[in-house]
Amino acid sequence: MASAKEYLERIPMFSGLKKEELELLSRYEVEKTYQKGDVIFMEGDPGKAVYYIKSGKIKLYKTSLEGKEVTLNILGPGSIFAEVTMFSERDYPATAMVLENALVGMIRNDDLERIVRENGNIALSLIKELNQRLYYAQMKIKDMALHDVNGRVAKVLLDLAYRYGKKNSRGIQIDLKMTKTEIANIVGTSRETVSRSLSQLKNDEVIDMKGKLVYIKSLEDLEELSL
Repeated sequence: MASAKEYLERIPMFSGLKKEELELLSRYEVEKTYQKGDVIFMEGDPGKAVYYIKSGKIKLYKTSLEGKEVTLNILGPGSIFAEVTMFSERDYPATAMVLENALVGMIRNDDLERIVRENGNIALSLIKELNQRLYYAQMKIKDMALHDVNGRVAKVLLDLAYRYGKKNSRGIQIDLKMTKTEIANIVGTSRETVSRSLSQLKNDEVIDMKGKLVYIKSLEDLEELSL
């Protein structure tokens, strides 16, 4: 099993740090195992830590005033989440629920802030990563404004394929069982609209579907639709 330092090295936010800096961070890590269905934290809970996934999958979602669940993202190994609470004393803006049994590392915000005050290189690394995430958030807003639903669905499928895709005889299987409602929440449209878009992609032989599994048959066509 990999050490805490080796796991931290695989996470983009920390990958540029020196060996001794990773060692320093690893001393403050708290590791915990979660089972499918467990809730790591609830939307509105005080933001006390930043988390990263060593194994398994986590769903981030919000709940509307009407009680409807809105999926924001599905995260796998190497992903970091709740970073928005770093240095801000904010509450968690979403709920984190375990989709597959997961091993999760956590560093408390108080400890992280203390480390950053004493280590400029770690501070710079975190600033760069947070800036990158802000850029991606802005790009997502731009995509929502400029792309039609088919283009947005294509971009979501591409992202999932690159993160969770596994090649087999049927194409690139997205190794993640997502409902059409969850895809619709990420895309920012209705389940019915996503169903029509997926059916069109299937008819055009860009993808194939079996239950909750999606198979990418043509990455090139999907990339062209997402432009």
